[in-house]
Amino acid sequence: MAKTAKNEQEEPLEKKLWKAADKLRKNMDAGEYKHVVLGLIFLKYISDAFEELHNKLVEGKGDYEGADAEDKNEYIAEKVFYVPPSARWNWIQGRAPQPTIGKDIDDAMDAIEKDNPSLRGVLPKVFAQEKLDKTCLGDLVNLVSSAVLGTKEAQSKDLLGRVFEYFLGEFALSEGKKGGQFYTPGSVVKLLVQMLEPYEGRVFDPCCGSGWMFVQSEKFIESHRDHYKKNGDVGLSLDPADRISIYGQESNQTTWRLAKMNLSIRGIDSSNVKWNNEGSFLNDLHTDLKADFIIANPPFDDSDWSGELLRDDARWKVLGEKLVPPAGNANYAWIQHFLFHLAPTGQAGFVLSKGSLTTNTTGEGDIRRALIEKGLVDCIVNLPTKLFLNTQIPACLWFLSRNRSTSGFRKRENEILFIDARNMGHLVSRKNRDLSEVDTDLIAGTYHNWRNPDGNYEDVPGFCKVATIEEVRKLNYVLTPGRYVGLADEEDDFNFEERFTSLKTELEKQIAEEEELNKRIAENLSKIIFTTHAKQ
Repeated sequence: MAKTAKNEQEEPLEKKLWKAADKLRKNMDAGEYKHVVLGLIFLKYISDAFEELHNKLVEGKGDYEGADAEDKNEYIAEKVFYVPPSARWNWIQGRAPQPTIGKDIDDAMDAIEKDNPSLRGVLPKVFAQEKLDKTCLGDLVNLVSSAVLGTKEAQSKDLLGRVFEYFLGEFALSEGKKGGQFYTPGSVVKLLVQMLEPYEGRVFDPCCGSGWMFVQSEKFIESHRDHYKKNGDVGLSLDPADRISIYGQESNQTTWRLAKMNLSIRGIDSSNVKWNNEGSFLNDLHTDLKADFIIANPPFDDSDWSGELLRDDARWKVLGEKLVPPAGNANYAWIQHFLFHLAPTGQAGFVLSKGSLTTNTTGEGDIRRALIEKGLVDCIVNLPTKLFLNTQIPACLWFLSRNRSTSGFRKRENEILFIDARNMGHLVSRKNRDLSEVDTDLIAGTYHNWRNPDGNYEDVPGFCKVATIEEVRKLNYVLTPGRYVGLADEEDDFNFEERFTSLKTELEKQIAEEEELNKRIAENLSKIIFTTHAKQ
């Protein structure tokens, strides 16, 4: 019994909250319940932060002497959201037993948005809907009340960040394929950021989902304060959040709201994270942006990206050479969109389906050839299966660099680094795999040792290999790492579209042969019957 009690005591806050909150969901769809729970958690966080500062202002001691506790400017100065009386958590919790609790929370969300322009149109107002059991909602309010999330101490431990991230992951698991629209596995996000090292500059994600690329970039800066000391950078006292500026776009409004909340709880300026329902291809909201880093996970093999409407778009040029991506698959359109937005010394790291490494259909092979010959492809990483919740399509990471000679690289203009990580990671469930910190450190470290002037890189058979452009050219510009690191694996070159077309042609041929054979059998049968009758 003592051991059980100890395990319960050591269970992280986010897991305990999730178990309790999930029990209250009952028959409500995870996709809808997500906004109820995350909205309440966000409200508790900003109310905690407000109340802590409000109490100091009321006391009027030290720097707060003579301050007005209801002056919104006092909160703006401390980067704390102002919460009006009818939206403060104590008031909400007092209303928890009432049948009007749903409307009370919706009204609270409205009131907060009116007093905080950066949150307008962001907070969920889903609490008054009839199908949401108000008794369960009241119980959920009481549950969330047990967690202190927004105080300075809680923020220093990133309690809310942990809760928010854990809940998003669990909801993504519950929603399956649909959940993958807003959630990229944390280990993949961390790997991308760790490899690119966005110490400062403009970070852009044109398909930003719930904003984890930005969050991880901020975490990276926070965890590498020694980098600035070693380099003697001026302005060491700058808040890490001010080291980079973020730019994003999202076409799903619900997901965009999650991103805005996700960034707000960490004090990250999200004013340049935009939404429109047309998406980045049809309505690019950052047309003039040239980013230092692009980090993204676009939809895999998207056939519905309106490519037929954009045949003459200015983005379809690879260093001056016009190459139009196919209308039936957005993979290479995303690559060219990223390149269009990269600064002259910019770098990009992004996820794509593994078919992008081999496809030669409808001009994709020509675009890949141009990317390679013009020295833009930096590194390719083959990922393990089962990392992504929303697809079983094998995935890979691409890394592009606009100008290696001026972006901290050693002379690597005629080389590409291939890393095969298919056998890395560990199963966390029957359907889901994850990369450990040891895995991401090894992959990122290999890349840095190859890339950096002071690195100590060596090829490792079966894992990593540096290939020259000439070697890649001889293999018809195929970029699957297995071709280079020494693993002979036919499945590594699997391309669904090409394999499907081949099998379809073979099946049609077999059906035609079957029809011809059936016709001949029928003719022979009729002859046998005729001969038998003739003898009688």
